[in-house]
Amino acid sequence: MSITVRNILAICRRELQSYFSSPLSYIIAGVFWLLGGFFLVAILLGPQGLIAQAAMADQAAQMGLPTPPPFDIAYEFNKAYLGLLGSLSLFVLPMLSMGLYTEERKQGTLELLATSPVPNWAVALGKLLAVVTFYIGMILPLMICQAVALGAASPETGSGVFWLSHLGLVLMAASVLALGMFISSLTDSTVLAAIMTFALILLLWLVDAIAQGLPGALGAAFGYLSLLKHFTDFTEGVFDTSGLILFLSFIGLGLYLTAQSVEALRFQRS
Repeated sequence: MSITVRNILAICRRELQSYFSSPLSYIIAGVFWLLGGFFLVAILLGPQGLIAQAAMADQAAQMGLPTPPPFDIAYEFNKAYLGLLGSLSLFVLPMLSMGLYTEERKQGTLELLATSPVPNWAVALGKLLAVVTFYIGMILPLMICQAVALGAASPETGSGVFWLSHLGLVLMAASVLALGMFISSLTDSTVLAAIMTFALILLLWLVDAIAQGLPGALGAAFGYLSLLKHFTDFTEGVFDTSGLILFLSFIGLGLYLTAQSVEALRFQRS
């Protein structure tokens, strides 16, 4: 194992320890689990939930009344639930990324990172791996609950859509966290970093609606940048390489800009 890889893992381990020792992290995870569990139950068992809709359709068919088109409950549940988790993550991810570099600025250790022999991109990658790992730990209990619900479906649904949709969720989260990490490297205010990150991802989430009002190639180019559009493709079980490239591009951009931001600090101090 090379020295750079060991440094990345060491930074990742240190950042993970800081998350697990922070009361705020547990509060964020607790609220996320509470809302995620509520949405899961509401989508399935609520008065207007999927099971209630299927029961009403069966009852109408037995009475000879017009029935709505048949639908796959398991597929619709997975699509709706992942969509809600993605929307909920828009509020959670800025709070996870806001302290990645702002705390370094407050504690006066950012200068040490900027002048250390560890490459800036390696530091940024270690921090990003830590926060993505923590996020995966947050969605893992909800994934298990969802898998149990899907396992009770009859007929059984394939696991491909389940794993692909969660892959899209993690990639989308990693993209947002990478960009949020860059924003956190620009300020020593965690609140400002969270607000700026939320504003940026809200723009990227809704850019598809903006693109619809733009003509021709310009509208198509803006539509391609939409996180919502590509994330929705994953939740629907559509593996589009353009979406994968977009997510990886945002991750790479966030890492590059963060490294350059810290590198600029090195020159300011020299």
